[in-house]
Amino acid sequence: MSLGVWLTFLMASFLVSVSPGAGAINTMNSGINNGVRSAFPTILGLQLGYGIQILAVAIGIGTVLASSTTTFSFIKWMGVAYLIWLGVQKWRSPGSLENSNSEENTKNKQFWQSAFVNLTNPKATVFLVALFPQFLSNSSTSSYMPQLLLMGGTLLAVDIIVMFCYAALASQLKRFVNSTSRMKLMNRAFGSFFIIAAIMLAAYKKT
Repeated sequence: MSLGVWLTFLMASFLVSVSPGAGAINTMNSGINNGVRSAFPTILGLQLGYGIQILAVAIGIGTVLASSTTTFSFIKWMGVAYLIWLGVQKWRSPGSLENSNSEENTKNKQFWQSAFVNLTNPKATVFLVALFPQFLSNSSTSSYMPQLLLMGGTLLAVDIIVMFCYAALASQLKRFVNSTSRMKLMNRAFGSFFIIAAIMLAAYKKT
């Protein structure tokens, strides 16, 4: 892969990561509730889910998932149900400024919740299946695997940076959430965002 092609792919990776979605909402929710450093498990969880999607596409499973209407629908509706569940949980949150869970349990919850958010997003699979072939060299002297590893690593690195920026942006709002009523309002706002993301995912159809 030439430098020019990689730079183009780098720009595409940035545009994909910066576009608002369930992952960004989840990261901002962690940022405002726990701060930038404490959002690290959330971001790692998102990368685990994203990385599995990338690996699946790289070894060809993604093509099968993207072409199978039944499998695509099953994963999509799992994702829709999970996002709605997250939204309802945020709406029902009492808005306490105290964290009643242990730190370790909270980190584990953040990590696996985020991983599942990305794992149940078939839009990412369809996107990767469509994106990767556009940048793979057709030269017989080029090996596909090094190119796929480079593109996968680029996607993950860019997404980590962008998600940290989202977490930092959200953490700046924490100074304004200094009462139980404001925290409750913020929780309901993020709960609504999760539900909106679920509606958008439900409306998504393969072309």
